[in-house]
Amino acid sequence: MSMSRLMLLAVVTLSAAAVADDEAKPGLGVPISEADAAAVDYVVLPDGTGLPDGDGDARRGEALYDQHCIACHGAEGENGINDRLAGGHGTINTDRPVRTVGSYWPYATTVFDYLRRAMPYTDPGSLSENEVYSLTAYLLYINGIVDADARIDAETLPAVKMPNQDNFVWVYEPKALTE
Repeated sequence: MSMSRLMLLAVVTLSAAAVADDEAKPGLGVPISEADAAAVDYVVLPDGTGLPDGDGDARRGEALYDQHCIACHGAEGENGINDRLAGGHGTINTDRPVRTVGSYWPYATTVFDYLRRAMPYTDPGSLSENEVYSLTAYLLYINGIVDADARIDAETLPAVKMPNQDNFVWVYEPKALTE
């Protein structure tokens, strides 16, 4: 059982115990099933370990972006009400860094993992694996990192070199990255 699953089950167990306690505040903690726990029991590492089957490209991702992301992040990842996703190249070491997918994030696999877990904001986890691959490809495309037709999948995504990758220093370097 993975560490994330153990932690989730511990929280659920403690929450359920609090609910069972007659003096506990009502409505605290809701037991979840093994299937519910399994649905969120995944981790994608920088080397691509944990990436699921599926694929996508920026052309498919653009339509998904327009449907799920543009309201918060603006056209092509700029000028939205929430974080800017594109641009900012060359600003990280300046007095006014612009932290975007293309200027700051160290690994393309992290982009996939974040999208899969947290987006869209109104319904996180609702996108299919192919949709997450396509949105990841689109974000990489609008940042000039991949071509519009580049096929992104579990094999190609870890090979994407992010512009700021070499500027991160690991305090603890995972074995997968050093072997």
